Amino acid sequence: MIEPQTDLLARITHDPNVMGGRPCIRGQRVTVGTVVGLLASGRSIDDILKAYPYLDRLDVQAALAYAAWRSEDRGT
Repeated sequence: MIEPQTDLLARITHDPNVMGGRPCIRGQRVTVGTVVGLLASGRSIDDILKAYPYLDRLDVQAALAYAAWRSEDRGT
């Protein structure tokens, strides 16, 4: 079962004391940009999960959902 996007987006946190307030995965020091950048460079989800064993597949999906949502944000 696929979680609704709102549940996925709840995994993305913003805390000024963690990574300068950049969007992170569940308050950890892994940014959405890091995860999306790794995927864009050809890394697999399994590669990412090996490098960051405290993440899970839904975290990677959440990062993609957040990036997609932000790319459509027109600031209105």
